[in-house]
Amino acid sequence: MSLKKISLINRNGIDTNRYPFTIPSIQSFEELELSADITFFVGENGSGKSTLLEAIAEKCDFNPAGGGRNNYYEVHASNSVLGDFIRLSWMPKITNGFFMRAETFYHFATHIDELYQDGADAYRSYGGRSLHEQSHGESFFSLFQNRFHERERAIYLLDEPEAALSPQRQLAFLRILHDLTVRGNCQFIIATHSPILLGYPGATILSFDEGKIEEVSYEQTDHYQITKYFLDHRDKFLKDILADETDIEE
Repeated sequence: MSLKKISLINRNGIDTNRYPFTIPSIQSFEELELSADITFFVGENGSGKSTLLEAIAEKCDFNPAGGGRNNYYEVHASNSVLGDFIRLSWMPKITNGFFMRAETFYHFATHIDELYQDGADAYRSYGGRSLHEQSHGESFFSLFQNRFHERERAIYLLDEPEAALSPQRQLAFLRILHDLTVRGNCQFIIATHSPILLGYPGATILSFDEGKIEEVSYEQTDHYQITKYFLDHRDKFLKDILADETDIEE
């Protein structure tokens, strides 16, 4: 792994009444040391995990709308305010990599089509055809299989990569993570809600809940606990959450 530390700087210029420092986990953020090739960011929606991931992408000079260093296109509100307040510590510094945002992937796919129409061999890194001509899940998987390479040192930042993947494809993605980190020289930071992806052995899991960023075990995550409880007690779980108010009053 190459990215060792993420630190907050320019604290004197921070206005805690303005986004993103109104987010408790970001407001209390000081420094993160990364100790594994794969680091997961977890937390409820709005907890700050994507906000920090976008800031890291910007400091890596990746397009904050999604893509690598050479993907030039714009999406409204894709710039990271937090990027001005963090510093990345590397050993060694690397420039290869990719920032994947599930919510703006459509725009990225359109950008690749435009490159192809301008004469570039743009589809070669995405399965040989337009990402728009593949299903949502297929296009994600084409990116992972063809754009990510174990032969080069790289860092990959992924925001909810499971969004379009079936459970079976998520398991296949775990194999890609294994090959790129164990056999290659790649590092991943992944914001996810997937209990399948979070189960990857040896990964660090950082929770953004409770107003701070702290390491937790797989079994401590809500993703594991809620999923396990649902699978073990499905009938009771559904009866409780689907009960009518009249039933509860009785």
